Amino acid sequence: MAEAAPAEAAPAAGAPPRADVRVAVIASLTPLEELDRDPFLVDTRSQHAMCARWAADKGYVVTRQLVVHALPHDHRALWADIDAGHADFFVTANERVLDRAVRSVADFFAECERRGVRLETAGLDEPVYSAAMKAGVHRRLSMPTAGYDGC
Repeated sequence: MAEAAPAEAAPAAGAPPRADVRVAVIASLTPLEELDRDPFLVDTRSQHAMCARWAADKGYVVTRQLVVHALPHDHRALWADIDAGHADFFVTANERVLDRAVRSVADFFAECERRGVRLETAGLDEPVYSAAMKAGVHRRLSMPTAGYDGC
């Protein structure tokens, strides 16, 4: 995916995170019923981890995780942290995640361009889900009110 604005130069390897570059992660809210068909789209924790790893490698700081499904490109929930100055740009795990998170990727990208906000994809390899990994995701998402903390 192309960037909406020129990229910041990444710091040298091993440099501390740049608190002046703040990232809002966009993850997809996908129903648990789709776990067997596409576990990564259901597993918001892995989506966030991929984006956090990408940001850390660049020395950026993740300040917000948005977990959304089919939001319009101009929905306030997407833009609140950008507008308030708490995040500088968006990152999502990959285009499949973004396609689930926003109603129209093209419209969202155009809105990013209009506002001068970068939109990046981490583009790292998705995990290969074993039956045990799928079961862990299922437990974590199906038992949150029973006190399960996901560990």
